Amino acid sequence: MSALDDIDLTTLRGEHTRFGAFTEGVVLVVNVASRCGLAPQYEKLEQLQKTYGDRGFTVVGFPSNQFLQELGSAEAIDEYCSATWGVTFPMMEKVRVNGRSEHPLYTELKKTPDADGKAGKVKWNFEKFVVTPGGQVHRFRPTTEPDDPAIVAVIEGALPAAAD
Repeated sequence: MSALDDIDLTTLRGEHTRFGAFTEGVVLVVNVASRCGLAPQYEKLEQLQKTYGDRGFTVVGFPSNQFLQELGSAEAIDEYCSATWGVTFPMMEKVRVNGRSEHPLYTELKKTPDADGKAGKVKWNFEKFVVTPGGQVHRFRPTTEPDDPAIVAVIEGALPAAAD
């Protein structure tokens, strides 16, 4: 059990859960925005979900309007994600990822440095945090594509082997 497990979450549809509901496997946490130029990453995020979901992997999307590129309502976000990208992975309510009102999950995740050794603020939409069982966090900046070999290596290295 990690310090992240007890953090409260609310889904886009208003259901309450905790981050620990996802941490028995590998979780890719990503702050998303519908009107962002990086929104096509939704397609690769969904592909990761389809490829690894049956082995205990989950993408968890956190819409954020912190960079002024997210739709206004939960319903509009839900419709955009499902109709445009076929998203099946869990989506949480809109959150702030930086500043005084930031979500507690992001307060914890941002302590982790990226590959260049830099921790701190989320720089833009589609910043990725891969959380492995036991709570180890790996951070990838927004322009790192979801199917980047470094992300895939962390996911595959932490999941049980695929059944033949």
